[in-house]
Amino acid sequence: MKPNILLITVDQMRWDCLGVMGHPVIETPNLDALANKGVLFRSAYSATPICIPARAAIMTGMSQRSHGRVGYAERIPWNYAHTLAGELAKANYHTQCVGKMHVYPTRNLCGFHNVVLHDGYLHHNRRKDHTTADTHFDSCDDYLQWLRQMTGAQTDLTDLGLDCNASTVARPWHLEERLHPTNWAVTQSIDFLRRRDPGKPFFLWTSFVRPHSPLDPPQAYFDLYKDVDMPDSPVGTWVDQQAAEQSRNDPTMLFGIIAKRRLDRAKAGYYALITHLDDQIGRLLNALQEAGVHQDTLIVFTSDHGELMGDHHFFRKGLPYEGSAKIPLIVCDPGGQMGLKIGSEVREVVELRDIMPTLLEAAGVPIPHTVEGSSVLPLCKDKFECWRSYIHGEHALGQLSNHYVTDGKEKYIWYSQSGREQLFNLVDDPLELTDLSGTDEYKTRLNDWRTILVKELDGREEGYVDNGYLVAGRKPQTYLSHISV
Repeated sequence: MKPNILLITVDQMRWDCLGVMGHPVIETPNLDALANKGVLFRSAYSATPICIPARAAIMTGMSQRSHGRVGYAERIPWNYAHTLAGELAKANYHTQCVGKMHVYPTRNLCGFHNVVLHDGYLHHNRRKDHTTADTHFDSCDDYLQWLRQMTGAQTDLTDLGLDCNASTVARPWHLEERLHPTNWAVTQSIDFLRRRDPGKPFFLWTSFVRPHSPLDPPQAYFDLYKDVDMPDSPVGTWVDQQAAEQSRNDPTMLFGIIAKRRLDRAKAGYYALITHLDDQIGRLLNALQEAGVHQDTLIVFTSDHGELMGDHHFFRKGLPYEGSAKIPLIVCDPGGQMGLKIGSEVREVVELRDIMPTLLEAAGVPIPHTVEGSSVLPLCKDKFECWRSYIHGEHALGQLSNHYVTDGKEKYIWYSQSGREQLFNLVDDPLELTDLSGTDEYKTRLNDWRTILVKELDGREEGYVDNGYLVAGRKPQTYLSHISV
């Protein structure tokens, strides 16, 4: 019998927000236990750290250059020949997604037999002048329909007054905890375990919207953190303090200084959402045991990207710094069927495009030629001869459009509009406090990394490379032309 597969993803969770990672404040006992019984990855990244491209990497196993989504662009159809769910469905898996897909059209199945959808509060999907009856939020979102049935009112996701990008504002959830979207995702996932075809292995993707803002944890979880004196966020010596001082108070800002009290409250809400998620993930894992399938199920946990939460006075995601681009990744085989090295850690650099080939290999399903990622199962068994030496990441973000390359030990960053370069030694300086790009000691390493990025960008339609040199100021694109036809 092929293994069942449970893929658990959360949205906007930093790599370091796990107790097992040594976080000084957060409590994540269920995820810590999953890591202790499985394999914990120390250098996992999201190549394009924002929702849509990250999910394209998970679903297709492609690099951003191939899946074509190199920034945040709505209304670009998802027409991929091979998807994770599609390949598993062809191999006789019963496939289901619960929660966030963030694809277009909104109800595109992307190879799943069924999707119980909640993409969260997305500005585009709420604009009636941008959508049709089959893509508008009120029509498409299964959670909202359920919530209104449960409350008997025209309840909406905006009732708390919080924006979906308000990373600096936190308020407790105003309804019963069981009505929270995190609880709903687990309830629906458990219901799938009841309704699944018992004659087939299953692939269940439980895709949570939180801890993405709005920061609205249930009251009991907010109370765990609201009075904690939070450690200060790291601020590098390279940060423009004067510019940060000029940006204050906007709850959806990307860069700026906010009062410590407000920042601590935002962190309290963010950590509370993660602990709430941890408890609900524990509930889902317990349901696997009650269904008698826990020992037959491969479990993978990760996030689509991080949340800067004040690091270097930045918020949200899209930037190449660790708080944004680095993600948690845990692989666990409770039944020990696959020979993973229990309780081990992997330090090789991995990326979201590696999830699809990992799950296909675990299922014994052929990996399509379009997949550019690599299965991490050999890393989990400590039986690999060679691995990639780096990954390339990027994000089209206006004047902050950026590219980065890293091996998990060093990181080179190039801002494509200004030409600014940065280099960090992640072993000695994991908080990225000191930019080494201008030092004589690292001059050779800077040139080595620059050469690698030139290789990655050579031939790109944006024209980032000319005659072997990086060219600043070329117009960034949020998607590449080959996916818009």
